[in-house]
Amino acid sequence: MKDCYENLCDTLINYSCAIKPGEKVLIEASDVDEEFLAVLIDKIFKAKAYPFLNYSSAVLERAMLFGTDEIYARLKTKYMLPVMKDMDACILIRGVKNKFEKSDVPSENNALDAKFYLGPVHFEERVNNTKWVLLNFPTPALAQSASMSTKQFEDLFYKVCTLDYSKMSKAMDALVELMEKTDRVHILGEGTDLEFSIKGQKAIKCDGKMNIPDGEVYTSPIRDSVNGRISYNIPSVYNGKKFENVSFVVKDGKIVDALGTNASSLKEILDTDEGARYFGEFAIGVNPYLSAPMLDILFDEKICGSFHLTPGNCYEDAPNGNSSAIHWDLVYCQLKGYGGGEIWFDDKLIRKDGVFVTPELEALNPDRLI
Repeated sequence: MKDCYENLCDTLINYSCAIKPGEKVLIEASDVDEEFLAVLIDKIFKAKAYPFLNYSSAVLERAMLFGTDEIYARLKTKYMLPVMKDMDACILIRGVKNKFEKSDVPSENNALDAKFYLGPVHFEERVNNTKWVLLNFPTPALAQSASMSTKQFEDLFYKVCTLDYSKMSKAMDALVELMEKTDRVHILGEGTDLEFSIKGQKAIKCDGKMNIPDGEVYTSPIRDSVNGRISYNIPSVYNGKKFENVSFVVKDGKIVDALGTNASSLKEILDTDEGARYFGEFAIGVNPYLSAPMLDILFDEKICGSFHLTPGNCYEDAPNGNSSAIHWDLVYCQLKGYGGGEIWFDDKLIRKDGVFVTPELEALNPDRLI
């Protein structure tokens, strides 16, 4: 296990965040093995940089959210925003022991924390002004979500997290180029017929620099261009609650009808603010080692043959003007085992049943990346 920790920490420090001597690195960790954190801290020092640690747990975070009101959320921002502003890099590590630990936190408390703390400190400052990477640490709970033994999941995890991201990065260039010259996107699948424009939008490749595991290329749709229906086929856990069979009817960019399990919580999320009913991201997943859902967004949004269309906040490096306290990466898998589907760019089929079918994109198919 020590070798696995060493290799993963090397990836986080040297590749994902490219830490330089003298830089300040904030580690935000929750329920993570202390031995791993000790290796990470030691390697940051050896890189002649300076680690700072915020350590918590889901149990403590739940307790704090139960007491949250607007005053408290603003106070957290008052004290934490200057810290984040002073950091050169941020490594966020989540070790999930119970995915549903925060499932009974009142929705209004989550909304206040998102609007007055997570928004300014993380969405606005960390995402836009630091080198950052987000990692979900392997735990028995994650293995259970993936329907795997702990050993089987750990083996997959370290294989996924230490793949040759530089090779993937080169293969992504063709998709970035194609997306940036595309106007109309048309997506077809079971319960899904959706069209929107990405004309003039930036496309960003996620090649291990911001998430581990990684493997997606994202942009944002023109805010009011989205029309049709989408029926997501991958379950999602958001704010400690599980959602399945989420389906949206969209008119001129706005979600005007929403169905799915946990309907009242779904409505509360979409009513967080005006931007929550518009989309801030469209992304195509390409990680060759991920082919089945794990009930974990950080993994599921990277599934090869998937895409996600995200209600909520856009990213500043691929903006469409949509601002929200939420950013919910809901995933649709188009592999044959999940019903298949098609993605068309300007009336040209680029991916069918999860497989890229144009010569310039074939290097992103799993048999070429592994």
